[in-house]
Amino acid sequence: MAWPFPHDWFGIFLTQFRTENRFTLFLELLYSATMSQIIYKITPQAPWREAEADGRFTGAPIDAADGFIHFSTAAQVRETAAKHFSGQTDLLLVAIDGASLGDALKYEISRGGALFPHLYGVLELKAVKWVRPLPLGADGTHQFPELEGQ
Repeated sequence: MAWPFPHDWFGIFLTQFRTENRFTLFLELLYSATMSQIIYKITPQAPWREAEADGRFTGAPIDAADGFIHFSTAAQVRETAAKHFSGQTDLLLVAIDGASLGDALKYEISRGGALFPHLYGVLELKAVKWVRPLPLGADGTHQFPELEGQ
């Protein structure tokens, strides 16, 4: 049955709300429907350069261990850098068009109850909007460019 609603959000809602974890899925749907579609990945340069040669990014070791590629929204990425990449140099910040990732992109509860974007699949580089260095400032924190979706 085709749903007459834009982007089929209502149909997706009904389908997902029927599953066991209704509240979490409702939050994920609500969050993803209102989210900026630009998401971010912090990665060391070496694996990213390999991905550029391959045309796709399969993730860092932590991504492989968890079974999905971790991303952050603009509101989350600074905290992600501080928590998981503190003091690290040679990093890149990658901006991705989340809308182009389709159903493989899920927003799931993570740190502090926040919904984080997770990609269950490989990142095809055609979804990448830009890649920029993520240098450390004099104070030891990462210096971010202007982010979309704040």
